[in-house]
Amino acid sequence: MIVRTKKYKLPIRTYMLLGLKNIIREQWWVFLIAIGILSLTFFLKSIWLVVIPSLGLILYFLFWLIQFYGVTQLAENKIVFERLGYELTSQQIIIQIDTKRGMPVAWEQIKRASQGKDYFLLVINKAHLIHLPYKIFNSKNEIKFVETILKRKGLIR
Repeated sequence: MIVRTKKYKLPIRTYMLLGLKNIIREQWWVFLIAIGILSLTFFLKSIWLVVIPSLGLILYFLFWLIQFYGVTQLAENKIVFERLGYELTSQQIIIQIDTKRGMPVAWEQIKRASQGKDYFLLVINKAHLIHLPYKIFNSKNEIKFVETILKRKGLIR
């Protein structure tokens, strides 16, 4: 079965929020480092043991926010934020600009997938995400089929 979606334009704000959530999910251990340094204040009374990890954590996430914003401004990434259609099969995903031009993405390139209450999120790497909201599918059966593919590929449970 081939699932052809409606055309969809990924909003920049949605991309940035999903990207930051993905970074927090992948790099949760950064919080542990900050908490570890903050816990030293129980033994050594110094304001710097509070200021430095707090500032470091803020700067770390500001760095990633700037990175995701920068991706939206690059000319070579402008295509990601245009109206695209998707064609999903059990072998690959084809990201289509129009009926003649498209780019295949093999399921093996997808590192991880997650299912929100109204979308699928496919993570290729830290900066490349495929966001598939349910509203772009033509029926509930197509959503179930994509969910089945993701489960068979071991990307979601």
